[in-house]
Parts: sequence; structure tokens; C-alpha cells
Amino acid sequence: MVSIFTKDWFYALDTELRKLGLDSDDKSFDEIKELLQTKPVLSDEDFAFTVAYVILAGGFSQKTAKRIHKIIIDKLPQCNDVNDLLTVFNNKNKINAIVKIWNNRKSYKDSYYKLHTLEEKLLYLQTLPHIGKITANHLARNLGEDVVKYDVWIQRLGILYTGQKDLIVDNSDLNPHIKEACDKMFGFLVKETGLPRGYIDVVLWKACQNHLIEL
Repeated sequence: MVSIFTKDWFYALDTELRKLGLDSDDKSFDEIKELLQTKPVLSDEDFAFTVAYVILAGGFSQKTAKRIHKIIIDKLPQCNDVNDLLTVFNNKNKINAIVKIWNNRKSYKDSYYKLHTLEEKLLYLQTLPHIGKITANHLARNLGEDVVKYDVWIQRLGILYTGQKDLIVDNSDLNPHIKEACDKMFGFLVKETGLPRGYIDVVLWKACQNHLIEL
């Protein structure tokens, strides 16, 4: 284990991100922490808006995703034509997926909340339009599940934590050995901090994204 992975190191990252005003994903750090601790049942509309954010966030900066997301969720309830949204964000696949989620929001939400295990929920989320294996974890966390999004930053941190330099990151296909390394890292930090895995995940991700951790 690399010695930088300590409780003090993690809290210093959290503090610095807050100081810089970078303490957010689609919600603030404090809102994310509360969401993970209370796991509320969202309304049909909020469920659809949450899925829409994750669809938009793939491949874009958070700043861009949040800006476009705000415009789209303002337009969605009154939207009669997909072309209205394409003038905001000209990505037909993503817009069609968001409109499908919105039009079927009650069915999708009800089906999700009928499930009991995390594994069932993750598999179900992967069936939603434009949601894949890694984005399903991102979406589950934003819905209040205490899970990790194994993106490229987190995978690299897991490798650093265990010192397994021979492991190769492929963001399109999560290596089970890298997942195991990440899980060991999160298990240690949960024990050290007492915080949810999902919260630790978003702090580490933001710290890497903003070069507070250099990999």
C-alpha cells in the first residue's frame, strides 16, 4: 500500500476541493453525502432528471454537463419536439435517450424501486437508454446507492494503492483485478474515515480531475 492513502490525506483533499468551490458532481458534496446516508425515493421527474444528467456527463466536463442539463430539464416538461432539444445540444443519440427516459419516467422509476438488491439495480440501470456498465454505477450513486464509479481515475488510484503496476487500465472493460484493487482501497478508506464509499469516490474523482492528485 502506498503511504499517501491516509485519513488526513483524504480530508485534506476534501477541504481543498471545498475551498476551491469544486465540491460537487450534479449535487454538492454535502447533498451527495446526505443522499447516500438517507437514500430517498425520488419522484418520477427527479428520477428522469438524474438519469439525464448521467447521460449528458459521459464524455463531457462537469461544467458543460451541468450547464446543458439545466437548460434541458427546464425544457423537457414542455417539449413537444425532439428538435427543440437538439438546438440546445446537438447529439441525437443522447437527446433521444433523454426524451425516452422522460416519456417513460414513471415506468422506469417504478421498475427500479421494486428491486431489492444492489446487483439487481445495477443490472436494471444498464438496460436504460445510453447507460452502460460504468455509467450504471455513476447513476446508482446519484440515486443514493453507496457504490463506486470505476472510471479511469479511480482505476489508476486502485493500482497505485496496491502497487500492481503491471495492471493495464481499459476504461471500456473493467479488469477484475483492478476492480479488486479499487475495492481494497475503498475498504481501507471507509474504515479510516467512516464515510460512504460513494462519497469517497466522488472526492477522489474530483481531486484527480482537478490535479490535486497527480497520476
